[in-house]
Amino acid sequence: MVNWIWLFFIVISVVVAAITGKMDTVTQAAFDGAKSGVTVSFGLISIMVFWLGMMRIAEDAGLLTKLARLLRPIVRWLFPDIPKDHPAIGYIMSNLSANLFGLGNAATPMGIKAMQELQKLNPDKDTATPAMCTLLALNTSSITIVPTTLIAIRMNYGSANPAEIIGTTLAATFVATAAAILADRWYRRKSQAPPTTPRPPLTGKGRVRPTGGGEVV
Repeated sequence: MVNWIWLFFIVISVVVAAITGKMDTVTQAAFDGAKSGVTVSFGLISIMVFWLGMMRIAEDAGLLTKLARLLRPIVRWLFPDIPKDHPAIGYIMSNLSANLFGLGNAATPMGIKAMQELQKLNPDKDTATPAMCTLLALNTSSITIVPTTLIAIRMNYGSANPAEIIGTTLAATFVATAAAILADRWYRRKSQAPPTTPRPPLTGKGRVRPTGGGEVV
């Protein structure tokens, strides 16, 4: 769907440019966009390599293992319907750990693997399970301690203080994650609530008896 949306925008822009005689503007914008994309990508590579290296050091030092142990009770509370020690739990913790450090590109493969493992537990392959919905909500609104990608973009565009957004980003992602968890808990309870039994309809001054021949009492 996203590809079709972008294709629609591109086609409309070309058609409008051809009608108004501004094809040179569209061509220049396309080249400028490609140039900016390459420049930003190189800037992101440097900061991503740095933080991925830091995570590898933390992994070799055992810090990620301790972080995983710290997150395990939280993950078990957030995903009560996943069996204990299921492979999905490990992928979920890796996804959350990467998101904590703003490594969205590193978190994505772990999130995909977690979804694949959760799909194996799904009795209805065409409908997402509550655990899948919870993972999607957390992955979208995850608390970020160090917004690595945003810092890299700010550095690439010459920001005087690229890291000054850490505090505001932490606060914003904390609020977003809290809202996502509250919404997830509410929908879980709503989906698990027992169905209410409809009351018998009233007829005149009496009430139709729910059993028997429908006589009025």
